[in-house]
Amino acid sequence: MTFRFFFYTIALSWLGFALAAAVPKFDGPIFLFAVFMPALVAIWLTGATQGTPGLRALFARICQWRVDLKWYVFAIGYMIAIRLAAAVMQRIATGAWPQFGHEPWLLIVAAIVFSLPVQAGEEIGWRGYALPRLGARFGYGVGSAILGVLWAVWHLPVFFMLPGNGNYGQSFPLFLLGTTALSIAMGWLFVHTRGSVLLAMLMHSAINNTHDIVHSGFATIGPFALNTTLISWLTLALLWIGAGYFLVRMSQKPLSGVDTSIVWAGRL
Repeated sequence: MTFRFFFYTIALSWLGFALAAAVPKFDGPIFLFAVFMPALVAIWLTGATQGTPGLRALFARICQWRVDLKWYVFAIGYMIAIRLAAAVMQRIATGAWPQFGHEPWLLIVAAIVFSLPVQAGEEIGWRGYALPRLGARFGYGVGSAILGVLWAVWHLPVFFMLPGNGNYGQSFPLFLLGTTALSIAMGWLFVHTRGSVLLAMLMHSAINNTHDIVHSGFATIGPFALNTTLISWLTLALLWIGAGYFLVRMSQKPLSGVDTSIVWAGRL
């Protein structure tokens, strides 16, 4: 069932991305439809195999907001902390700060909140449907890493088409590294919030809307380029230090401090 999810999601989304590039007049709606494909496929497969009870359980986790405050802080602040720590490391190493953004914090917070519905288009599929099944089979650490690779691959066409999107012309290998590390961090959040899709949506939104707090310092470098800036390498290094810690902790049996009833999600 998990294979079917990834096959249909990637195939239909890639078709949507290609149509968006081929029909510029309607590229916005077509692209948005492709972005929502993970959720649409997850809902379809859940309904087809588990009916109303399965759909009710899936949708309930979209509204699962009763978690400790620290996990809201983690969801919103993790990527911000990584970026600011990388900036401090560059300052120590070179004596020069990277370029910082000047967007008002209130505007960033508003963007995080208002883009939550868009993140549902991905997270209902990635963390709502796929991760519980990958976690039940491989463990949540390895499952999150596998999901990260496939999540990155899902984005691949936009590195070559649709010049208006932020990934166009950027380095896919570097994106793959960063996305996989972030997927592991989101898996850590997932197991500590009993599978809350809402918190995954919040973290996804925060990651997307805080990338200009510290500028990476490059424009288009090519989809398969590996040359990048020091601040980007430092950010990747810190992401993987965090991911390594989460992988070790999630591999322990039982997970210290984690509500182990999360295993229920593997049966959804």
